[in-house]
Amino acid sequence: MAEEVAKIGELLHEAAETHHTVFRITDGADEDWATWYSNWLVNLSELPELLGRKPARSELTSLLVRLDKEFVEKEPGGRWEDYYAADLVRLFSHRG
Repeated sequence: MAEEVAKIGELLHEAAETHHTVFRITDGADEDWATWYSNWLVNLSELPELLGRKPARSELTSLLVRLDKEFVEKEPGGRWEDYYAADLVRLFSHRG
């Protein structure tokens, strides 16, 4: 499980870098960032293989928004990518 969390954390980091490049004209600003991330993660990355299934893009979008709010509210320290990754692995490992 720790290996999956680390790999997904790196995928989230890659998604962030790619998003910033795509939205460079706005310095990475994108009100609908979670939709972009979830599309990239579901369709253009190894996330489905690491989770053991392909999550619905809409479900992942919703989870990313929730995780962002939690991370800002709780201020847990560490990288946001690792925080999100741990929760995604936990949530998706209990679903079929």
